[in-house]
Amino acid sequence: MNTMVVLSVVDIALLIAGLAFYLFVVGSQLKRIATNLEECAQLVRTVKGNAEVIEPGLEHINRTGGVIAGALPLLYGMAEGIVKGVTPAPAEPPVRGPARPASGRRRSRLHDSVGYTPAGDNSR
Repeated sequence: MNTMVVLSVVDIALLIAGLAFYLFVVGSQLKRIATNLEECAQLVRTVKGNAEVIEPGLEHINRTGGVIAGALPLLYGMAEGIVKGVTPAPAEPPVRGPARPASGRRRSRLHDSVGYTPAGDNSR
């Protein structure tokens, strides 16, 4: 029975040591995350400060963009009219008959490659 008590105490001590190690690792990771979040928060504050200077000009830019967007359909219609007025009508292609070879009938050179001369072929 004495052995069981000692083993139980050792088992509980190992469990507590494992949990302590786990908590140490998790705590160090959380500290690193907290540091990164602090740096990100500072960067966000910097960006917000820089954007406050730009904000008054955005209203002017948006107003100008609205005027341009309103004029685009009119400009598009005018451009189509210009292109339609300048584009020439397509010419009708001439009607051609079937193609014929310029030199008459061609003879095959396959026979020459094997040494065969057909009867009535005097072209050699």
